[in-house]
Amino acid sequence: MKNPFGVSVVMPTYNEGGHIQDLIRETANALLDAGYDNYEIIVSDDDSPDLTWKKASETSGVDPARIKVLRRMENHGLTASIRDGIQSAKHEVVVWMDCDFSHPPEKIPQMLYMLGEGYDVVVNSRYTIGGGEDRAGKGGLLQLFLSKLLNWGVRFMLTPSFSDYTSGFIAVRHKVFAEISLRGDYGEYFVDFIYRVIQSHRFRVCELPYLAVQRRSGESKTGSNFFQYAQRGWKYLLVVLKLRLKK
Repeated sequence: MKNPFGVSVVMPTYNEGGHIQDLIRETANALLDAGYDNYEIIVSDDDSPDLTWKKASETSGVDPARIKVLRRMENHGLTASIRDGIQSAKHEVVVWMDCDFSHPPEKIPQMLYMLGEGYDVVVNSRYTIGGGEDRAGKGGLLQLFLSKLLNWGVRFMLTPSFSDYTSGFIAVRHKVFAEISLRGDYGEYFVDFIYRVIQSHRFRVCELPYLAVQRRSGESKTGSNFFQYAQRGWKYLLVVLKLRLKK
């Protein structure tokens, strides 16, 4: 049975050259195996010094017409990179994800299935029933602890009906962006976006469980020590306070 919509997968990257080709291939295979043959993969790269953008464009084993590479020379940053990818997307459904394999591409089809069941926004979640974390390595345990603490705090401050406010692994019908855009700099954009989607009461939202795993290569952009996490964390706190005041 032919699936009812096309899919644009946005991959915001910076120095992910060690595994970007594998990620593109595995994402393409996951989509094709689930019957989503009308797709494109958009690599939105912040002019990576390790030439992620070049390596992505040279990926073998995938139809080159399905791969679009945006080499972003200015206005760098995670949120801006995702926004550019969304603007470049040609299909009805847009998926975006972390590009280090902590978001397994084989979990994309379960989000698309739920969109086909009538939802407008579907999020793969570590903190809903059945989800989890299996990450270790440099800064891993501290990152896991602070991530869980942050999610608990955001749920307490905003609404407990949503579990994973720092997921970033999401599928969205393009019509949502006509009303709710992405704002922010780094991962705090997701708190802002998903909360405004929920509070609008105009879109159907659901979470699905998945297991987050260790990045395949390279270094985390979030950081590896408490000081680096704190530098990121104050932005989350500021966003939550602003949303809380408007609640």
